[in-house]
Amino acid sequence: MINKIIHLRDDDPEIFLEIFIPDSLKRTKKAMLVIPGGGYGGICDDREGEPIALAFLAQGFATFVLHYTTGRKRPYPAQLIEASLAMKHIKDNSEEYGIDPENIFVTGFSAGGHLSACLGTMWHREEIYESIDMPFGYNKPKGMILCYPVISADERIRNFGSFQNLLCDDNPDEKLLDYVSVEKWVDDKSVPCFIMHTSNDQMVNVGNALSMANAYAKNGMTFELHIYPDAPHGVALGNEVTECGNKKWKNDSIAKWVENAVFWTENL
Repeated sequence: MINKIIHLRDDDPEIFLEIFIPDSLKRTKKAMLVIPGGGYGGICDDREGEPIALAFLAQGFATFVLHYTTGRKRPYPAQLIEASLAMKHIKDNSEEYGIDPENIFVTGFSAGGHLSACLGTMWHREEIYESIDMPFGYNKPKGMILCYPVISADERIRNFGSFQNLLCDDNPDEKLLDYVSVEKWVDDKSVPCFIMHTSNDQMVNVGNALSMANAYAKNGMTFELHIYPDAPHGVALGNEVTECGNKKWKNDSIAKWVENAVFWTENL
């Protein structure tokens, strides 16, 4: 098993990739970049990082957990640049890791879902290439898997605290909010999308998932959407691994989302 830490920023040891690759897999592998949530205030690695990586590892993926800027240390687009650096590292080292560089996906949860969605829809933004020397599109994932994601800055459905943390601003103006409202940036360059949410999520309104799906539908882009009826925010794997004593975080129906997402990746 390869399990190591790769630091992505010379000026901040807290920005890194944790890598999980089994030695037993000799065939060319798919890769999954995992981006935990935490409202851009922290990283929920214990439930949305390593457990997710291990679940996809068991499905034949090489997995990489991204620890990105949180806690208002740097405003957006620092996080998008870091996600792009993660993609660059995976592709730069694809031969060593036994990965097909054209078969790299990203999955994210809550605020990590927002960052994943930014990577999948905004991978071409100029500010990324001003910071990273790489070929155009080198950071583009093959597809993205968004779990109860923060998407929209629309005041009717937004998780405002996540946007305040992301922008390092308690009162961001509408121009800034539009800049990070992902559904506004979906177009024919956006990557295929798998979305999972619950209808009664009290922290991140299900309207976020629906706004993303609607944007994809309007643009004629490929997506798959699963809305489950009953589970609180942060359901993670939906099984005993990430239940953590909260019985509502264990749901046999929701727990099938990993299997469904893997099937989706195999049919793109």
